[in-house]
Amino acid sequence: MPVHERLPEDTPTEPVFDQGGSKGLRGLISTTLKELSTMTEDTKIDFVYLSEQDMIKAGVTDMPACVDAMEEMFGLLYHGDYRMAGPNNDSHGAAISFPETSPFPDMPKPTADRRFMAMPAYLGGQFRTAGMKWYGSNIANREKGLPRSILMFCLNDADTGAPLAFMSANLLSAYRTGAIPGVGARHLARKDSRTVGILGPGVMAKTTLSAFMATCPMIDTVKIKGRGQQSLDSFLGWLSGTFPQITNVEIVDSIEAVVRDSDLVTFCNSGAVGDPSTYPKVRREWVKPGAFLAMPALCDIDEGMKRLDIRKVVDNTGLYDAWYHELPKPAHVYVPILGVKFMDMIAEGAMNRDQLEDIGKIIAGDAPGRQHDDEIIIMSVGGMPVEDVAWGTVVYRNAIEQGIGVKLNLWDVPVLR
Repeated sequence: MPVHERLPEDTPTEPVFDQGGSKGLRGLISTTLKELSTMTEDTKIDFVYLSEQDMIKAGVTDMPACVDAMEEMFGLLYHGDYRMAGPNNDSHGAAISFPETSPFPDMPKPTADRRFMAMPAYLGGQFRTAGMKWYGSNIANREKGLPRSILMFCLNDADTGAPLAFMSANLLSAYRTGAIPGVGARHLARKDSRTVGILGPGVMAKTTLSAFMATCPMIDTVKIKGRGQQSLDSFLGWLSGTFPQITNVEIVDSIEAVVRDSDLVTFCNSGAVGDPSTYPKVRREWVKPGAFLAMPALCDIDEGMKRLDIRKVVDNTGLYDAWYHELPKPAHVYVPILGVKFMDMIAEGAMNRDQLEDIGKIIAGDAPGRQHDDEIIIMSVGGMPVEDVAWGTVVYRNAIEQGIGVKLNLWDVPVLR
């Protein structure tokens, strides 16, 4: 991978003066011009633009590879070789939201999922890159035939800050998000898991199921609950074409039916935020002994699921600490992710902090994975920009190796330096 840098301004020169005066001056001039030429080469910065189709060619939809990259990322996260934003270096990102009322008639309205957001991070190890995902989101986009969120990702050299790539990021984000439940299932699900229960048949459901399939190859049954026939039909068409080995598909009409008798459960729904009583809830009496539940979307739990015998795992405790520091309380009102609910429970004294487990610690072998066949484990998936950096770096390197993308020039020599 190229590293773009220029000579420091105090780099010493070594002209050779001979006995012949003007010849010596010519030698100095010749050496200086040669050095300036070298500096010009060093200051030139090119980067690659990767469209969505370029990203596909470069392997962004390779879910088994994405799961492996996310597992490696969690190892770096656990050992501290990363940085995100915020005072504890664990922030999800910075968002622009909009008020209910505004004196400015052209200001966007606060519809569901309406925001702009920047998510920066650095990741070390063999990645050693930095990057930022930037996106606008509005659930009303679906009425225009657009995804709820429209995302781009900028990957940068960690030494100079020079751009390496500017890439379409909807698939990047969807696959890295779906891969996290797959990492969890690799370490926490029963190896003989066969039945998956899914709430919300959208993009996140497709990538999460893909990750489950990459780590639990015995899956042959899917139960799915959706709100609209169009999204259900899209999911079912994708499912039959992608995983023909799934021979049993059941459309269910309740959250209870999603959860009951499922070995793997995931909530991938979207919805209004602000009233936790409206978030889809998991009730203990529905959950099968030995089930693994991975929750990357709106979720709440009943009193039975709060008990000590239910293991509670998160992708990164520091992420939820950052959210809890940033948000009004109770925080679950504002961020409907289950790990934020855990933080509220800790603050209320309903849960001890040492009951919360990080998946990175489990992957590193410093905490146990699944301990017995009847153990119930629920995992919160909050989403972190280090995931974008990890998968974006892998896809970028694939693209460079395969000559994929459009080369763009930032400058040959910067005007200001």
